[in-house]
Parts: sequence; structure tokens; C-alpha cells
Amino acid sequence: MKNILKEVLSTSLYLLVVLLITFLVVRYVGQRTEVVGSSMENTLQDGDNLLVDKISYRFKDPERFDIIVFPYQHEKETYYIKRIIGMPGETIQIDSEGNISVDGQILEEYYGKDIILDPGRAISEIELSEDEYFVLGDNRNNSTDSRAESVGNIHRDDILGKAFIRIWPLSKLELLKHQ
Repeated sequence: MKNILKEVLSTSLYLLVVLLITFLVVRYVGQRTEVVGSSMENTLQDGDNLLVDKISYRFKDPERFDIIVFPYQHEKETYYIKRIIGMPGETIQIDSEGNISVDGQILEEYYGKDIILDPGRAISEIELSEDEYFVLGDNRNNSTDSRAESVGNIHRDDILGKAFIRIWPLSKLELLKHQ
């Protein structure tokens, strides 16, 4: 009887430690997230599973073109995956021809799938505060992003982390390129 109690206690303690370590990893290090929809095509596809790096941004700030994950403010447990286009303190505008301007200079980037047809609220200049980012999906004409009032500018504190690696499907296993 004493051996059985000892074994149950040992197993329970082991399981508690495993659960604690798992909680700490998911909370502070990284977590899995699934891409739903086509807003990041051709970079990411519907159904891709990613690991999100939650540590890097504790030591350095996000950079232009990083793919970030952040919560959608109008729906619990819903996260968006978008690419950073505008950095804190910059002024962003998208003209009627689909050109993205940062501080009056056209941004040279090659992530957008198509020419932007709807600049949304970015048809007028958007001034980012010192803790705000402007994000776009790579599939520019099929993405709800910072151009939409429902998403708007993303505050630094709302960024969950940086999409780090695609883990599923296995045939597409790769580190994600941001720059």
C-alpha cells in the first residue's frame, strides 16, 4: 500500500511539473496558431500551422515587414496575422493607384499579392503614435487590416509575437522570412 501511494504521489508530482512547464512555455515563450483565411497569401495559406515567437519582442522592437500576431479587438480568442508596414512615429498613406507611402516616400516592398484597390482609411494620411504600427495582409484585396476601422493601428502592447516557423503542413516546414 505504501509503494502504491508513493507511486501515485510521484506520478502526480511529475504531471504537475509537466503542466506547469507547458503553461510557462505557451504563456511566455511560444505558441501554435493556425492561419484561417487567405489574407496572407501567397506567404501563408489557409490551414498553415505556425509557431509564434513570444520572446524576441521582449528584447527588441518589431521591425518593418515582420509578420506579427495580435488579438482582434472585437472577438475573443480571435487573432490576426499581418505584416508590419508602418512603424511608430511614421505617416502612412495609400493613394488611389495603390501605392503605399511612408513619410511621403513610396515604400518599396514585394509582399503584396496585388495592387491595392481599396486604400480604406489610409486614403488620408495616418499618423502613427510612438507605440503604434500599421499592418497589412499580403493578399491586399482580401484582407481586413489597418485600413479598416475595425482593426486600425496596432499598439505595441497588443502584439502577441512574431510568426516564426511554419510547422504544418510538413511539406512546407520552414522558417518564415520577414525581411
